[in-house]
Amino acid sequence: MPSRPPRSIEVAGVSHGAAPIPMGARVGNILYSSGIAGVDPSTSKLAPDAASQARFAFENLRTLLRNGGASLDDLVRLTVYLKDNSAREHVNAEWLKCFPDPHDRPARHALTYDLQHGMLLQLEAVAVVQEG
Repeated sequence: MPSRPPRSIEVAGVSHGAAPIPMGARVGNILYSSGIAGVDPSTSKLAPDAASQARFAFENLRTLLRNGGASLDDLVRLTVYLKDNSAREHVNAEWLKCFPDPHDRPARHALTYDLQHGMLLQLEAVAVVQEG
């Protein structure tokens, strides 16, 4: 019987600290992320401002998808948690870089949430990986 590939997906330099939580998980062709923060993977530190956190969060999203065998084309839903609405413009700027065509975007939902530890925003993603 062939061995199953690892379910957990990680992003080098980005983790949930001491919590035993992977950055994402893939079973079959479905990939789910855990919370994706705006951590700079080169320093493992949270970026200091909303624009930088948004940039790193979307970078980390792309890396997670790639590490799970997917790409932005496979993304079907993105949930955005905002500490407050002041970070929304920075999220939208990164969103438009990733998805410039208004007819080719995944579903997205944004809500305000009491994020902790200096996070101004956080992403959660669901992707359906295309075969081939």
